[in-house]
Amino acid sequence: MKIAILGAGAWGTALAVSAAARHDVCLWARDAAQAAALARERCNRRYLGEVALPPALRITAERDAALAHAAHGLTVVATPMSGLRQTLAALPDARAVIWLSKGFEAATGALGHEIAHQVRPAAACGVLSGPSFALEVARGQPTALVVASGDDALAAQVLQAFHGEALRVYTSNDVVGVEVGGAVKNVLAIAVGALDGMQLGLNARAALITRGLAEITRLGVALGARAETFMGLSGLGDLVLTATGDLSRNRRVGLLLAAGRPLAQALAELGHVAEGVSTAPVVLARARALGVEMPITQCVVDALEGRATVAQAVQRLMGREARTES
Repeated sequence: MKIAILGAGAWGTALAVSAAARHDVCLWARDAAQAAALARERCNRRYLGEVALPPALRITAERDAALAHAAHGLTVVATPMSGLRQTLAALPDARAVIWLSKGFEAATGALGHEIAHQVRPAAACGVLSGPSFALEVARGQPTALVVASGDDALAAQVLQAFHGEALRVYTSNDVVGVEVGGAVKNVLAIAVGALDGMQLGLNARAALITRGLAEITRLGVALGARAETFMGLSGLGDLVLTATGDLSRNRRVGLLLAAGRPLAQALAELGHVAEGVSTAPVVLARARALGVEMPITQCVVDALEGRATVAQAVQRLMGREARTES
């Protein structure tokens, strides 16, 4: 299969490395200097410096060339959520596409499928998500993902492209649920990182992850998702990985906040995008509009925006009135 991956960050590069073992893959980098460095050095030093790029992997800074490469194959958008709308809008009208982006668009509050319906209403689309650190995928370590789409033919194409010995891909038609799980877990990973940074213990971590999953589920169901989706890869699976794994950028933001770093300094030390930072206030706004209670998300937003310290946020959560578990 011919595959074009648009975006040469960590996740786009990792998926390109994985797929290039069996398919003809072209990786598009927006910056010409970055594309030239990838082609010359055969590694992505900024994002995945320890992983060699396969000799067969094509690299280009020409988006039209990448799209032409996969004219009859599969197009994958691997940009951050902030670049999804622009990238989708630039695709040919009939081009089927999946994206890897996780989050809500900051300016509009839209999820990926909502953006796609706005800019490309007639095209088949879907999202590939799940618990996946890019470095482990690039190394060929066992990983399970889920592709969510209302188009069975597109889902089958994604399986053909990526399902293999080290990468297992499941299918779902609950696009809303898979996207909500992939977006909100980044916010909750900040919370768990902050709690761990305060060394409050494993009991507290388990409680926060469990109640965080309840928040994800409440919001997802209000947006039209199925509750059972959040017990799967893009709900519980992605939340546990991102909240507890040392490779998680969002978790590291929480750890740095707990250590007393101002947000700007924490992000500067991180050096990469942490989607949960921009996603948190958008999640809270959509929850409020729907009348959905999300106290952990509220505390994350307050900590990010300087209205509460991490310690104050924890105290607020523990001081909430007793209630029935739901």
